[in-house]
Amino acid sequence: MNHMRVAFLVAPEGVEQVELTEPWKAVRDAGGDPTLVSTAPGEIQAFDHLDKADTFPVDRTVSETGAADYDGLVLPGGVANPDALRTDPAAVSFVKGFFDAGKPVAAICHAPWTLIEADVVRGRTLTSWPSLRTDLRNAGATWVDEQVKVCTATPSTLITSRKPDDLNAFCTAFLKEFGS
Repeated sequence: MNHMRVAFLVAPEGVEQVELTEPWKAVRDAGGDPTLVSTAPGEIQAFDHLDKADTFPVDRTVSETGAADYDGLVLPGGVANPDALRTDPAAVSFVKGFFDAGKPVAAICHAPWTLIEADVVRGRTLTSWPSLRTDLRNAGATWVDEQVKVCTATPSTLITSRKPDDLNAFCTAFLKEFGS
C-alpha cells in the first residue's frame, strides 16, 4: 500500500470514532496516505455510540475532490454519518465515482446506506449492521451475516463489515484488496 491514496468520507457529525480511527491507522501503518473528506470544511465530530468523542480536521471537501484523486474509499459507519451522507448529492456522487472508476470501496456498519443511495449495491453480496438487511435487499443486494464480506463483482471490489467488533477482519480484508 506504499503511497496509496485512500479517501475516508464522513459527514460533519455522527461518525463512529473507532470505525474511522482504526481503519485510518491500518492504512497509515501499511504505508498508505489517508485523507479525511467531508461535505463541509473545518472539523468533523466523532461519536462513541451516542456520546461525543473527538474532533478531526477535514482535509478536503467533496466539492474540492473526486474519485480520480484516490486509489480507494473507506466509508466508516455510525448511524448519523451515512444518514447525512446519503442526503447530500455531492457525497453520493463522490461515492458513485469510485464505482464508475472501478476503484475499491470498503464500508462498515451503517455505511451501506450511502451505497444504496448511490445505487451501487444491486447484484452484490454484502454485510452490514443487521438493521440494514431489509434496506439492502430492497435495493437489490444479497445480505449475509458475516464478519466481513468481499464482493468482487465488477466494476469495483466492495468490502463490507458489520460492526466495531469486526474491525480487525475488516481492516485486514480491505488492506488486502486495496493493495492488489
